[in-house]
Amino acid sequence: MAQRVLVTRPEPGATRTARRLEALGFEPVLLPLSETQPLPVARESVPTDATAIAVTSANALRHAPSGLIERLSRLPCHAVGARTAESARQAGFVSVNEGPGDAASLADMMSIELGKATVVYLCGRVRMPEFERRLGVNGMRVVPIETYDTVALNPAPSFVHQKLGGQPIDAVLVYSARAAAAFGSLMQMQAEADFLMRDATCFCLSGRIAAAMIDGLRVEVAPDPNEDALLALLGDPD
Repeated sequence: MAQRVLVTRPEPGATRTARRLEALGFEPVLLPLSETQPLPVARESVPTDATAIAVTSANALRHAPSGLIERLSRLPCHAVGARTAESARQAGFVSVNEGPGDAASLADMMSIELGKATVVYLCGRVRMPEFERRLGVNGMRVVPIETYDTVALNPAPSFVHQKLGGQPIDAVLVYSARAAAAFGSLMQMQAEADFLMRDATCFCLSGRIAAAMIDGLRVEVAPDPNEDALLALLGDPD
């Protein structure tokens, strides 16, 4: 019998991950514990001296207003990895540079290539400061433009019951600290969820996310902060 893997990330990423899990032989169970919501953005927020764009999340592009993308699309876009780069091309950016897959390495690459430039950073309201800090240390002016927010979800017991189907969960994929906190609340507040998931191993995308998990759970951390490394931790599906 295939391992049942709970996917806590928001849509549309949850469905994309489910397809990957199915292809690997696992049984995905979708229970997003956070969601992304667009934020209002004024076109005038773009600095006139901007020479490049940085993106570390495809959600920043998905929620960006069309007018903002139109204004920025002629500037070179530096994307964190392959999927975000493809999202940038689909959004309409003419020149897209694909990064090495993590924000810190992207910052180092941009610092070498661009020098003391002014960079527009399309991002979420909830984000780690390391990317901006790293660029700033290297002399860049970073102008963040927040296009979306990430909020935790508190699914009703009836919804959780329907999703879990009365069967135990073998593994849980956790992609953000918000989802980690929401998962902890779920386990503490809903007896059925605790019973069906107490023996699951929680695979977290980073150490920061793992630190947000409640005590008493089995937790493993991906060696690199990307989904390929996270899914590799699952091992054999049977």
